[in-house]
Amino acid sequence: MKPRKSATLFAALALSAALVSACATERGGDAGVPAAAGSGASTTTSKSDSNFGTLASPCGKGDAKGATEQGVSDTEIKIGFGDDRGYAQSPGLNKEMSDAVSAMIDWCNEQGGINGRKIVGTDYDAAMTQANTVMQEACRSQFMMVGHGFAMDATAEQTRVACNMAAVPGFTVSPDAASGPMSYQGVPFPVDYANGAAWFQMAQLHPDMLNDFDLVGSTMPAIITSLAKTRQMAEAAGFKLKDCGVTLNYQGEPSYVPFAEKYKQCGVKGLWTSRSPVPAEFNFFKAVDQVGLDAIVFGEATWYGNAAQTFNKESGVLNGLNADMTFQMLENADKVPAVRKYLDLVSAKGGKTALLGMQSTSSFLLWATAAKECGSTLTRQCMVTELSKIHQWDGGGLHAVTDPGKNMPAKCGLMTELQGGDYSQVYPRDTAQFQCDDKYLIHTDPATWGTTLDANRVSTKYLNPNVITPQV
Repeated sequence: MKPRKSATLFAALALSAALVSACATERGGDAGVPAAAGSGASTTTSKSDSNFGTLASPCGKGDAKGATEQGVSDTEIKIGFGDDRGYAQSPGLNKEMSDAVSAMIDWCNEQGGINGRKIVGTDYDAAMTQANTVMQEACRSQFMMVGHGFAMDATAEQTRVACNMAAVPGFTVSPDAASGPMSYQGVPFPVDYANGAAWFQMAQLHPDMLNDFDLVGSTMPAIITSLAKTRQMAEAAGFKLKDCGVTLNYQGEPSYVPFAEKYKQCGVKGLWTSRSPVPAEFNFFKAVDQVGLDAIVFGEATWYGNAAQTFNKESGVLNGLNADMTFQMLENADKVPAVRKYLDLVSAKGGKTALLGMQSTSSFLLWATAAKECGSTLTRQCMVTELSKIHQWDGGGLHAVTDPGKNMPAKCGLMTELQGGDYSQVYPRDTAQFQCDDKYLIHTDPATWGTTLDANRVSTKYLNPNVITPQV
C-alpha cells in the first residue's frame, strides 16, 4: 500500500489494509500517468458527459421529499467518508480516497444531487488510531458512511453495527468488517472467497515454472494468514510451491543476503511477496539481485504504484515484476472512459489519483445507484435492500465485474509488468481487457477467515436483533 514506519501493531494493521484491498498504491497523478493525457482536465459537467463510463449517472434533479432517516431531509443527504491521512508516521495515508469521494459529491451535486437532494459530505480523518471515534461521531449525524477506508476498522465495527450505520466502504480490513452486516462494497473482499486470477494467469505466462515458485515468509500474523490463502490459490492454479523455509522478520533484517542465498540454493525461479513495496522489501530484493538470483517477482496490486516504480527506475532490480489487478490500469485511461472520467474529476479538484481512489469512486457510485432507487423512501432499510439486489457491478468500467449484493469478488483479472519506470499490461494481451473464468473464484479454508459466518455469510460477532437485513 505505502511505506509504514511505525510500531509493530500499527504496521500490521496498515499492512492488513493492503492485503485485504489488494488495490492500494501510492500511484498518483505525478507517477507517470497525466491527469488528463490527450485532453485538458474537465472542469464542467454537461448533460453529454454526465455518464460515468458505461454507467448512466445516478445523479440528477428530482422531487424526493421527506425527513426519512437521520441525515436525510427534504433537501439534503448527509454522508460520511474518510481515510487515515493524519497518521503521523505516514502523512497523507490513503488521501486519494477522500479526494475521490469529495470530487464525486461535487460531480453529483452539479447534476442536481440524488433525486434533487444535495449530498452533504463530512470528511473524517481517522489518523489510524481514531477509527472508533470517527464512527461514534458519524453515528450521531450521518445517514451512511460511503467510500471510506480505515486501517483500524476492527476498532470501529462494533460501534457501526450497534448504531445501524449502513455503509458502502472503499475497502475493509478486519474480517468482521469485510463480511459485516449492513455493508456493501463496489469491490468486495469477503473472508470466505478469493479471486485467484493472478495465479492462473501466471501459470499461463510461465507454464514451465509451476514447480519453481516459493512464497516469501514473514513473522507478521497478517501476512502468515494471507500466505495460507495464497498457497491455496496457487495450488488450485496448478503450482507446486517450493518450501525453502525462509521467514523474514517484518521489522527488517541486518542483512538479507543469507536469506537470498537460501532461496538461490533452493532453486527458486519466482518469488511471491504479500508485503507492500516498502524499504525493507526493496532491501530484500536488492540482496536477491546481489547473489545472482534471477527470479521473477510477483505480488498483489500494491506493487503497481509509485514506490516500486521509483525504486526500479533507479535500480532496475524489479525489472519484470508482475502485479495482478482487478482494476483497469491508469495508463489505460485513453481506452477506458471510466478511468478517464475518474482522473479528470479528481485532478480538476487538485486531488491525488491512485487505485484506492478508483475503489472509493466505485463504492460511491454503487451507493448513489441504490439511493436513486429509494427516492422519497430513502432509509437505511431501503438502502440495504437495494444494495443487496445489485449483482453485476464494474463501476462504469473501472474494474472487473463483482457481485456487491452477495459480497462476492471478481472472477477476472489482468497482469501488469514493470520495466524501468513504466508499467504495461502483459496478460491478457489485449490492452484494457480482463481475463475471466469461474475457476478463478476460490473458496478459502475456514481456518483463514478470522471470524464466524452465519448462513448468509455475514460475520456473527456483533450481530444483534436490530441489525438491518434486506427485505426482498
